[in-house]
Amino acid sequence: MNRVVHPIEEESYRRMRARLDTSHLPPLTRAVVERVVHSAADLDYAADLVLDEPVLERAHAALHAGAPVVTDVEMVAAGITRRETVCRIRDARSGPGLTRSAHAVRLAYEQVGAGAIWVIGNAPTALEELLTLDARPALVIGLPVGFVGAVESKAALRASGLPAVSNVSEKGGSAVASAALNALLYHPVPPFPSSSEETS
Repeated sequence: MNRVVHPIEEESYRRMRARLDTSHLPPLTRAVVERVVHSAADLDYAADLVLDEPVLERAHAALHAGAPVVTDVEMVAAGITRRETVCRIRDARSGPGLTRSAHAVRLAYEQVGAGAIWVIGNAPTALEELLTLDARPALVIGLPVGFVGAVESKAALRASGLPAVSNVSEKGGSAVASAALNALLYHPVPPFPSSSEETS
């Protein structure tokens, strides 16, 4: 079913594109940049995000093939309206050396195993915990926000070599993390080539 875009959203994108030229970006990179900028009304994200088109292509395929989507907090899950998500924050407990968000990541990993798409927009400790696990993710959207640990956890994500969407600054949050995932959800799936195209 095609997504119906509200006229206010159409006008918002028109105004954004009048101030931010994204026409040179590859398709999925452009989709993520525009939706994140739109969600935050912050043009600086265009230079702050760290994206890789082949990574996004593989993640897009995994997402539309049914890969589980895991979020660190319910606010991120609430922003993802077209897909069921896993969020274990209500079941999690903090303890010595372990935040509640980190424990929620452990619980979610025990539930979904390898190959999921992780969307982390709130807690740097959730991202740090994910990097200790053998999660073999299809994608990590690592956009936690804050002045303590956010920059460092996102740098560690990029250094890990895992397929990722991240940003360089302290900025982030639930809205932009869910927006990055929604960009991949809303982007159309390429049609399969016809038999004549395959044999030509």
